[in-house]
This record gives sequence, C-alpha cells and structure tokens, in this order.
Amino acid sequence: MAGWVDACGADDVDEEDVIRFDHEGRTFAIYRSPDDDYFATDGLCTHEKIHLADGLVMDDIIECPKHNGRFNYKTGQAKGAPVCVNLRTYPVKVEAGRVMIDIG
Repeated sequence: MAGWVDACGADDVDEEDVIRFDHEGRTFAIYRSPDDDYFATDGLCTHEKIHLADGLVMDDIIECPKHNGRFNYKTGQAKGAPVCVNLRTYPVKVEAGRVMIDIG
C-alpha cells in the first residue's frame, strides 16, 4: 500500500530522539533533529533486525542497541561495521501537528 500515513504527533518525538511506528506489519523509525526537522527510516537494523527505536540518537546518527552499528538517519547511510546495508528512508511532512510519512 502506498501513500501518506499518520505516524504520530509532532510532540511525541523528543528533540534528537527516535520513536517506533508500526503499520501493516512493517516497522518504521521516526526521528526529530535539533532543528525540529523530522525524518523516517525502516525501523529495524539491516544487520540483525533489532528495533532502532531502542538505540541512541546523536548528531544525525542512530546507533543500533545490539552491535552498535550506526546509520545516518537523514540519508539512511550505513556508517560502520557491523552494518553494511543502508536503511531505506521515507519522505516526511508535518501537517496540523501530525507527522506523516510516505510509506510508498
């Protein structure tokens, strides 16, 4: 199914943090940067399918809680071992205080 999905309230995501969003059997991660921009990626680490929402966010990086694999949450780029496969990213917009992602 393609299209924009209401993922959460804009205030549900703290600055420089991540939350989990599940939709139709898929897991996503929603991030809020220090500049109040919102980003979305697949919610599972590409290395061992661990929930990224349990990881640490700092300086545009999400760190997987299991093996400390790191990704740039803005681009999805894998930033070091043990991860070598990038995360898929999704377009995000905020409307009426709600974070919407295009799950395409």
